[in-house]
Amino acid sequence: MYVWSRLISSTTSNVSRLVTIRWAHSSVEGPEPAYYQIVSGYKLYKHKNEPFQLKYNNKSLKEFQIAYETWGKLNKKKNNAILIFTGLSASSHAKSHDENTKPGWWEQFIGPNLGIDTNHFFVICCNHLGGCYGSTGPSSINPETNKSYGTSFPMLSVEDFVRAQFQLLKHFGIEKLHASIGSSLGGMCSILSGLLYPEMVGRVATISSCIAPYPTAIALRYLQRKMIMTDPNWHNGHYYEKDGYPLDGMRIAREIATLTYRSGPEWLERFGLRRFNDKINLTPTFEIESYLQYQGLTFAKKYDPNSLLYISKAMDLFNLAEGYDNPTDALAKIQCPVLVLGSQTDILFPIWQQKQLAEGLINAGNPRVTFFELNSIFGHDTFLLDVNGVSTALKGFLEMSALATEKETIK
Repeated sequence: MYVWSRLISSTTSNVSRLVTIRWAHSSVEGPEPAYYQIVSGYKLYKHKNEPFQLKYNNKSLKEFQIAYETWGKLNKKKNNAILIFTGLSASSHAKSHDENTKPGWWEQFIGPNLGIDTNHFFVICCNHLGGCYGSTGPSSINPETNKSYGTSFPMLSVEDFVRAQFQLLKHFGIEKLHASIGSSLGGMCSILSGLLYPEMVGRVATISSCIAPYPTAIALRYLQRKMIMTDPNWHNGHYYEKDGYPLDGMRIAREIATLTYRSGPEWLERFGLRRFNDKINLTPTFEIESYLQYQGLTFAKKYDPNSLLYISKAMDLFNLAEGYDNPTDALAKIQCPVLVLGSQTDILFPIWQQKQLAEGLINAGNPRVTFFELNSIFGHDTFLLDVNGVSTALKGFLEMSALATEKETIK
């Protein structure tokens, strides 16, 4: 398998230098990222000092909590911290540790001598506000009613996700991150953090992300939400005290999502046209159908449907240029080193969106933009499964940047 890395520099008039690297890679037999229903092993940051103002509808949360986990040690200067923003449905458990020894969803990317090296960096990962793995969300108890919020929970934005986690940084006394890193929704968060907090973010790595989602991605997430909201057991979002649960809607929503997370070439290699059922009728016949059923049902039992509704809607509403006359004006606010990384086979966040972001940053005056284009068969899930490609890009970006900073400090 090949990884195509493309270094874009404003000093070369946007003429790209193409480098081809060959990686050893395991055969495609259906690897799946580690995913568990996390119920313990995390710490809690509790925000109670003042109401937390949200972006939409003039709403606020009087209090909230964020579940987080850490790896490595924060140095005396508190300048070696890396904040990892997760995708839509991930927990804070990105890496195993003594309090939770199960493999994390980025297990092979974080640790001593790995892509995000805990010998050098203090790594933080949170469960998003609105999630269901320890952070305050629709399934949490509303202190005013002593019942689950359900759909009385206020609407959320990607900006709210970022600002809530930066409250945690203040709690740690971290005045500037070494880096903000994220993939998918996390990639939206990481690039937005560079815009919202330019003085607090030393560098940004955004993977499989965009300036704003395109209509097809919005439509696909809309269909997922519709499956949940039309399930008779959804009960307008107040199913927590009911006997029923929108299992069917959630299952089909995940089946739709699974189609967007991987690629056609992978489906062809993994499943082809193989059948598991010799009976020819309207029930599933092909292995790909059986796989989607399994993925849908497994996820439906691990994640709160309302959290999916709220967080996916926030993704649809994301637009880095919102509030600015044009994208260039927004991107001009981000002048720190930026790594933009994407996969050629991603259909949810197509590679042209990462190219658009990288070129937009350069055109807005940022001379320190690096773009990597991975030729991975795993589609959107490349950021979870292509350990060699993604880790190498991250390690070089994080550690070369750290070395440059140290030299500047010595001078």
